[in-house]
Parts: sequence; structure tokens; C-alpha cells
Amino acid sequence: MKSKANQSQGLLLFRLSQRQLFAMGTLKIRELVPFQPLSQLPNAHACVVGAAAIRGHTIPVVDMAAAVGYAPISKEEMASSFIIITDCQRMVIGFLVRGIEKIVECNWRDIESPPSNLGKNAFLTGVTRYDNQLIQLLDLELLLSKIFPLASQNLAGVTDIQREQLRPLRILLVDDSKVARKQLCDALDNLNIPYDVTSNGKEALTIMEQGAADKRPVDILVSDIEMPGLDGYELAFEVRDNPLLRHAYIILHTSLSSEISVSQAHQVGANEALTKFDARELVEAMLRGANSLTES
Repeated sequence: MKSKANQSQGLLLFRLSQRQLFAMGTLKIRELVPFQPLSQLPNAHACVVGAAAIRGHTIPVVDMAAAVGYAPISKEEMASSFIIITDCQRMVIGFLVRGIEKIVECNWRDIESPPSNLGKNAFLTGVTRYDNQLIQLLDLELLLSKIFPLASQNLAGVTDIQREQLRPLRILLVDDSKVARKQLCDALDNLNIPYDVTSNGKEALTIMEQGAADKRPVDILVSDIEMPGLDGYELAFEVRDNPLLRHAYIILHTSLSSEISVSQAHQVGANEALTKFDARELVEAMLRGANSLTES
């Protein structure tokens, strides 16, 4: 059996306002740099404050406070601000924040889903506490989708034979990001392939266990990695550790552009690890799963 994934993950705590602490997973972060001079980007989104030249690369910089609804960071404040360089969804983006607090270790089981009454434009995937302070985890996928909308729909095509390979299989999609769930659902809806979908790993495991009990087991599991409660690594481990579930073909699907995340995905028993979001790559992975299930 593969070694169990460590549920402890690093979180970077930072401030967009004086009162509220926010966080993002450290696996998404390339580096932290003090404010750098910015050059203007023509026709950019209002929240893109310019581009920074960092290590030979020109990186767009987003005022994260303005993007999520707080007061924009003023020119006077910029001198003491920081830029978080992220590698997420195949894009290297800088996020300007008012202040960096610290990096802490956090167990994903201690992160709760955000309240359902926040509305569809709340940029949160979870909440937790550190030193009795409320920490809000930002949904970077949703944030990026608002600022850098896709120029065209990312959809895949299949042959009739390939479609019929996938249609009989039970496919479960798991992601805590509303944007990522919509991308996944749109890709399969376009192909007329049925699926189940949920927003967290704990519920996904329950669906799989109930499916096995009802003789309707999940054949292909597509899961995000960073999720509140039960992350994708832990979910993959639990599936592989259960004789009734372990036949499932597991695809971990993540916004993290990191070789570390791919390596750890294989350690916990995932068949594949993909970087969000390419519908063609996702469907090709599902077809490999269908072939693998046929051969086993």
C-alpha cells in the first residue's frame, strides 16, 4: 500500500485589510517579493495594476484587495506592500497585498467549507482559525476567472466510439472551486457524458462508499488536491485503502503547477495528476482510465 499523504499543508497568511486575515496554500506560491516598480499594461482589467519584471520575466500584477472587493491599494501604500508570485492554472501571476503575516502549518481537516449564504461571488474556498483569528482561504480559480476570462470555451471532442466507452462508467468530479466545477461539468456536458459532482472530499468518499454498497461503484474519480476537510491526497489514499473502492481510476486535477504535487499524487495511489484546465487532456486521461478498467 502506498504511504499515507501528510494532511499538514503550508498556508501563507496575508492581509488585504487591517482586520481580516486571508490565506492561500504555499504550493501555489513561487516566491514573495517586496513591491517592485510596475509598467502599465494597455487594455488590462481594472484590477491589474501593471507588470513587474522579476527574474527576467514580465509578470502581470493584480491588486488582490480591489479584486475581492476591498479598497484598492493606494500608491502611498504600495511602497510597503508585497507581491505574491503564484503559479496557478498554467499562469504565473503576481498578487499585490497590503501585508504578509507568516507561513503556518495547517491540517486540511481543520478547514471548513465557507457558509453557503455568502453568494456566488464570494472568493472563498474555506475558513479556519489560527491563534483565535478567523482565516479565509481565497478561491484563486474564481479570482483568476474574473480577471483573465478565457477567450474561448475550453472544450474537448471525442469520437462516437470513445463516447460510448465513457458513458457506461460512473464518473465522480470533486472540486471546492465553483469555477473549476463548472469547467469540469461543461467539458462532460458538451460530450453528453453523465457524471456526479460534489464540492468536497468527505462527501466524495461518502458517495463512493454508498455507490459500492448499492452496486453502482465509481469507476473514474477526478479530484482537486487542495480542499477543506479531506484533500485530494487523503481521498486518493482512502480509496486505495478500501477493497470495495480501490478499482477506481484516480485522476488528481489541480491548479498547482508543481512537480512536487504530481510526485505526491502518485505516492498516494493516484493514476494520473493533471494541471487545470485543459478539457482535451482531461478527457484523454478519462479514456485511459476506461481502457485500464476494461483490461483489469
